[in-house]
Amino acid sequence: MPTNSSLIGVLGAGAMGSGIAQVAATAGHPVVLFDAFPEALDRSSGKLAKILNRLVEKGRMTQEQAGGIKDRITYTSSLEDIQPVGLVIEAIIENLEVKQSLFQEVENLVGEGCVIASNTSSLSITSLAGALSYSSRFLGLHFFNPAPLMPLVEVIPGYESPSDRVQEMYELMKSWGKVPVIAKDTPGFIVNRIARPFYGEALRMAEEGHSFADIDWAMKELGGFRMGPFELMDFIGNDINFTVTQTVFKQFFYDRRYQPSLIQQRMVEAGRLGRKAGKGYYTYENGKPIQESTKDEVIGQQMVKRIVAILINEAVEANFLSIATPEDIELAMTKGVNYPKGLLAWGDEWGAETVLDVLDSLYELYREDRYRASPLLRRIVKEGGKLHQSFTQHLVLYGNA
Repeated sequence: MPTNSSLIGVLGAGAMGSGIAQVAATAGHPVVLFDAFPEALDRSSGKLAKILNRLVEKGRMTQEQAGGIKDRITYTSSLEDIQPVGLVIEAIIENLEVKQSLFQEVENLVGEGCVIASNTSSLSITSLAGALSYSSRFLGLHFFNPAPLMPLVEVIPGYESPSDRVQEMYELMKSWGKVPVIAKDTPGFIVNRIARPFYGEALRMAEEGHSFADIDWAMKELGGFRMGPFELMDFIGNDINFTVTQTVFKQFFYDRRYQPSLIQQRMVEAGRLGRKAGKGYYTYENGKPIQESTKDEVIGQQMVKRIVAILINEAVEANFLSIATPEDIELAMTKGVNYPKGLLAWGDEWGAETVLDVLDSLYELYREDRYRASPLLRRIVKEGGKLHQSFTQHLVLYGNA
């Protein structure tokens, strides 16, 4: 069967898959949404109808537009129905073997010109592509939840992905109204790599006796973040956040900078999975967390400085290792996880020396690698320059010394 380049296939009718299908249909594409479980398809269809009805009620779209979006999505439990699609986006369980098995089935069904993509948040794109006979057709398209609202999409080439295909997908995401960034195929890509300390260092402070509410209050009221780390983990799902943390930790060959917390593990073991379970780091009533904070500004400022300094260091390290351009690093963190400002720009506001002083003080106290400063940060402090420059610019600026 010939490939239809405008027809999009989405695998998995959970929250992410349904959201991606909605985005593609809103952009005018006919979509085939597959799930092996008919009840998942029914839930997806029902939720989309409610979402579109609310948008019509609020005057954000007409009844005709809403009807067009619904009509462009075909729900199916038969994988064979994806045969004519020009792009397949997978959004199923975060398991390497399960995904690879599905991709092998997909490759045997679709045409040679079909691009196959994964919405994985932490698995290696190159590893996933390794299951295919033609790995050059494969790349990562990592949307953020909820996909219809969050603008960022990380476009991740595998080792065999040709640059023209990467650019094609980059432009397609722009045509869908998204903000695409290109990320190197490393653990966590941009956002889930750089953001780990937002959760990890907050959990360390909780292990030291600080309350979840105090840490969240500090990061929101003093740091300017929309959600505190514990609220955000409850929103994401503690099982999902813990799985991503474990995956990144393992893929970095157990670098202790990315080590999971026992608190995370105990939350999952206790079934305290967050909002979806009605309890997580907080207990929820009517969808709102019950929490009280001491609102100590002195301690709160110390919390903010500690977490933000480590986040800035991760962004500098991502620049140093060419994970992405400085511009894409800033876009990823502001558009993907709604940080109040780009981390490299934030570091330049503080001054590189201040960031380094905070990290070195923490390292002196704990003697742990999680606080080791990026070599690029040390070089900037020694030689001058800005954090918001590409590493190649730094090389030009400093020479090869």
